[in-house]
Amino acid sequence: MILNKDMIRNVAIIAHVDHGKTTLVDGLLKQSHTFRDNQAEMNQTLIMDSMDQEHERGITITAKQTCVYYNGYKINIIDTPGHADFSGEVERTLNMADGVILIVDAQEGPMPQTKFVLSKALDLGLKPVVVINKIDKPAARIDEVLGEVESLFLELATDESQLNYPVYYAIARDGKAGKTVDLDDDLHVIFESIINDIPAPSAEVDNPNAQMLVAALAADNYLGKYCIGKIFRGKLKRGQSVKILHLPTNSTSDTMDVKSAKIDKLFSYRGLGKEEIEEAIAGDIVAIVGTSEANIGDTIATGENPEALPTIELEAPTLSIYIGPNTSPLKGKEGEFTTSRQIAERLERELETNIALKIQPDGLGYKVSGRGELHLSVLIETMRREGYELEAGRPEVVYREINGRKEEPIESLTIEVSPEFVGAVSQELGVRKAELKSQELTSSGSTRFVYEISTAALIGLRNNLLTATKGTVIMSSLPDGYRPVEGKYRPERNGALIASESGVSTAYALDGAQARGVLYIPPQVPVYQGMIVGLSNKKDDLDINVCREKQLTNMRTHASDGAIQLTPYTQLSLEQCLDFLLDDELLEVTPKSLRLRKRQLDPVKRKRESRA
Repeated sequence: MILNKDMIRNVAIIAHVDHGKTTLVDGLLKQSHTFRDNQAEMNQTLIMDSMDQEHERGITITAKQTCVYYNGYKINIIDTPGHADFSGEVERTLNMADGVILIVDAQEGPMPQTKFVLSKALDLGLKPVVVINKIDKPAARIDEVLGEVESLFLELATDESQLNYPVYYAIARDGKAGKTVDLDDDLHVIFESIINDIPAPSAEVDNPNAQMLVAALAADNYLGKYCIGKIFRGKLKRGQSVKILHLPTNSTSDTMDVKSAKIDKLFSYRGLGKEEIEEAIAGDIVAIVGTSEANIGDTIATGENPEALPTIELEAPTLSIYIGPNTSPLKGKEGEFTTSRQIAERLERELETNIALKIQPDGLGYKVSGRGELHLSVLIETMRREGYELEAGRPEVVYREINGRKEEPIESLTIEVSPEFVGAVSQELGVRKAELKSQELTSSGSTRFVYEISTAALIGLRNNLLTATKGTVIMSSLPDGYRPVEGKYRPERNGALIASESGVSTAYALDGAQARGVLYIPPQVPVYQGMIVGLSNKKDDLDINVCREKQLTNMRTHASDGAIQLTPYTQLSLEQCLDFLLDDELLEVTPKSLRLRKRQLDPVKRKRESRA
């Protein structure tokens, strides 16, 4: 336990996606002897990525805290996501840091999310340290990237002192770093930089009125809810009585909600785990048990007249999606949690930790608003894996109204492709009315575009470009303000192949249907009337019977007795299914299946409604 704040360092690792944040944290954990030599973690990579989806998608989704000790110093490390959709995680956790390590890829240089996270860090007055990572890449352009980083700091710095930042070089994968490109055999220069370049917390340890801002929540089956945050003032002790202060947005202390609680247990971080302590001082990051009524943004305080810290301000959501109970003919057959009440309870639970989400009632279900397609699809996939059965609608843009004028969110989109796919990218972005801001040839020979595009036109773009570029496109986007709505973007798509009968799909029926379009189902799966089974070759929807069986007769011919050869069906991912949807369609999500369907299952009623 540390009882001197000068021996504490709180540092956040920030970067664009896939620039090496979590890999650097791996090295810091291993080289600080946090694990024994025989522990399994010594042979693992991406140790901090604990969610299944993080390993499958290869990205960090939730910010995480860890702690290492080096030469008597306690270093609290915050590993943050690099994807713009999870920028809410970045915003809430940067409040716990006193400095940041900005990692930049030696080939790609500063990317859109680099600019976003650095601007947030500099706005909070955090001390930056720059690490140029992956300098062993064949196409590394170290000097150019250094120049680009300097330009970025000149653009974003809020104080002249922020322009004086140390630069280090690294191959995080190999656990090597140095002050020059001639690297040392370990990461000791990064540890020394954290101790010498990142300031100790500026906090009043001896103030009797303690304050801690809740920046994260966690839970387990043994102790229940943990409130995680940085102590900004005073000391907190096990068994101490405290006040939970909730300050609603845009309100004053007169409207503050105050609740009493007691610290049952107090934990400090060490490696991937926690260790129970009796006391913690200002400047440290701790987890508290016993304050279960506290939520992210609340203050835990002591004293006769407790004071609330400023609440965490977040960017507004840009996309919303309908989530409600499954209403298909197959409802209740594959999920454990199926009712509207169970879905509502799960969404309310999500709000406690996923503070960038907004939830509003919408008919039988709920309108869930977030930062982007990935942000929302990760939530749906998480619920699916937990046993929930639900239906989801098409993602929609969240507009805002300023002085009676409707405005839509826009994004800065960066795309990098090899030269042979430049035409395909330009054509796709032209259809979506994106405005080209810049185009340049990179040192690796690829072409980098920067577009301004509406969030509405961004829906489904990633999947289309992956197909058009044979999976080689690199793209990322960043919210870039709002502009007046010039005309609602409407996606273009061929019609759907819709099941006209309920039953089980047959190879015989699918053999006839595959000439009409691309099939999304194989033989021998349950289907129902109104379920979408494929994409038509034509613009209009087409109802087809995929359950028809071959009539058995005593007439035999060579042609009719041949084996049926079906083209392999296309299996859509969750994101592809959401991108496929139009306004009159829904996605049925169960732990076992993803089924596309029309909102109105009856074909007669559906045609009548389309004419209305």
